Amino acid sequence: MALSPSFVKGQGIPNPVKFSVQEAPKQVKAGESFIVKVHAHIDKGWHLYSMNLGKNGPVPTSFKVLSNNAQLTDSIKENPPKHTFDPNFNMELGLHSDSANYRIPIAFKKSIQGKQNVKIQVHFMVCNDRMCLPPTHREMTIPVLVKGVSSKPIKKSSEPALIAPSQKNNQPGSGNGKEEKITSTTEINSFLQHGILSYLWIAITAGLAALLTPCVFPMIPLTVSFFSKQSNGNKTQAVSNALLFGLSIIGTFTLLGIILALVMGASGASRFASNPVVNLLLGLIFIVFSISLLGLFELRLPYQLTNYLNKKSNEKRGMVGILFMGLTISAVSFSCTAPFVGGILAATTTGRWFYPIIGMIGFSTAFSIPFILFAMFPDWLQSLPKSGEWMNSVKVILGFIELAASFKFLSNADLVWNWNIITRPLTISAWIVISAMAGFYLLGKIRLKHEGKKGALSTVRLLLAIPFLGFSLYLVPGLLGSSLGIWDAWLPPKKATDISLVYSINQFNGKSNQKSDQWSQNYDSVKTIAQEVNKPIFIDFSGYTCTNCRAMEANVFPKKKVQSRFNDFKLVRLYTDDSQTGPKNQRFQFKLTGTVALPTYAIVDPHTGHLLARWSGYADAQKFEKFLNSGLQKFNQIAKS
Repeated sequence: MALSPSFVKGQGIPNPVKFSVQEAPKQVKAGESFIVKVHAHIDKGWHLYSMNLGKNGPVPTSFKVLSNNAQLTDSIKENPPKHTFDPNFNMELGLHSDSANYRIPIAFKKSIQGKQNVKIQVHFMVCNDRMCLPPTHREMTIPVLVKGVSSKPIKKSSEPALIAPSQKNNQPGSGNGKEEKITSTTEINSFLQHGILSYLWIAITAGLAALLTPCVFPMIPLTVSFFSKQSNGNKTQAVSNALLFGLSIIGTFTLLGIILALVMGASGASRFASNPVVNLLLGLIFIVFSISLLGLFELRLPYQLTNYLNKKSNEKRGMVGILFMGLTISAVSFSCTAPFVGGILAATTTGRWFYPIIGMIGFSTAFSIPFILFAMFPDWLQSLPKSGEWMNSVKVILGFIELAASFKFLSNADLVWNWNIITRPLTISAWIVISAMAGFYLLGKIRLKHEGKKGALSTVRLLLAIPFLGFSLYLVPGLLGSSLGIWDAWLPPKKATDISLVYSINQFNGKSNQKSDQWSQNYDSVKTIAQEVNKPIFIDFSGYTCTNCRAMEANVFPKKKVQSRFNDFKLVRLYTDDSQTGPKNQRFQFKLTGTVALPTYAIVDPHTGHLLARWSGYADAQKFEKFLNSGLQKFNQIAKS
């Protein structure tokens, strides 16, 4: 009996362990204990942890009976685990490879009769030799017919949570032995709803923008001409040829995404996100791409390759010729699509292993749709604007945007290495200049060397110039220390050494929205102080390269109500991507919260070290204040008891 499909969440996310009910009785008596045998199939290279582990280790496997009509009658038995050294936790642990078997003793209540369903939940964590997946859970439903009542019914179990007793209070992600409502499953849902959709939207937008460049747009009529010759006036043939052509383009770019996903592995993309070398290279690549779009040079594939593909597309007929035509379009458009593809793949460092595949599917689908539609309906070509100077303007503006984006990656590397070169004031100044130059370019006040003299200013260029010039003015207060709202998430964090007129005025008047000395980076020392003053600890697991962390710090933390609530805590900020303390902080985060997602906020009892509440990801001020209140309330309840 396999898992219910409704609980197989997070499609595309690695699922190396599959639980199934191997054996269960079809009919039992009420109050009679029966055994449910559960089998876990573990993919090669992965391992599942035993139910009985020592302290300060990974999350052990545990079970719960979720049904109100049934209960656990005794301890759960598992087949003997293999005890070996685990490099992820630097200790010897019991684990299962290939498979694991469990015997779960259950009984229905005496008052239960008829057809019943027993729901069992398993909570577990899996690792391989390189990385661990966040703890998660699966559920199984077992149909059983209850008929009659046992003459010796089992007494009610005193331990409804089917967990190894020694582990009740040591599970990451739990406090005082109680599992938090926030689980890895909700994190996955949030990620699927927000992270991947926004990323896919970026990829689709990039595909549509690439169509407007000078080396792609003029190829649309040429492609339609090619298909007209292939179909010879046959409408059905034209449609099938166009669809095949589109699939060849999608397949070409998606293959690139698959190769990158295989190279990076299951967690490579997210591991690269905080690597300063990777961020530095990405910043330099963005600069190269932007300079190319601005017209200094042109990125080209070897002409031998493009000539070969073009030759084959003309020689071959039918399906083979169409496939080669798709490869030719992809290759010839490389000089204009490379900057967009590079930007999409750079964004995979904030996602998971399958992001390159999703990104390339989104990009190539948007890129190929106009080719497909105009090949199906050639008459629509008459409605297309003519190729001309406007396409070069689009290319140049996109070059300015990529140049501005490069500062994000350069600043990530700067923060990890503590260079203090790509600072917040420098980045804002660069954005002001770049945005103003883009606006003046659209107004015709700036002309690049390879361009001719522009004619009269069109309404479209004027309307496009206004947002760029307006944005440059909007950024000016940021140089004086003011918050820039959502844009703060993409800027380096504020530092005391930054030039800030607003900060200086506030200090002179004895005002400050957020005290810079609130936060410590030493958990042990704060724990000692928190014990003395009897306050809970608020831990901000952050990252120098974390965009949502900056957004929270700039837009949520300074709120008056949040700042007022912070006074009830001792505050600690631990960077998990710091070049020196990062690995240690990340291990601590995982053991405490069961996740390495950023940002993650933990409220901890300083006397016991137990987790009282946890939140992962961005939250608005109202939700965040509610989270702080819930943690404080739990701490006060414990203090009174």
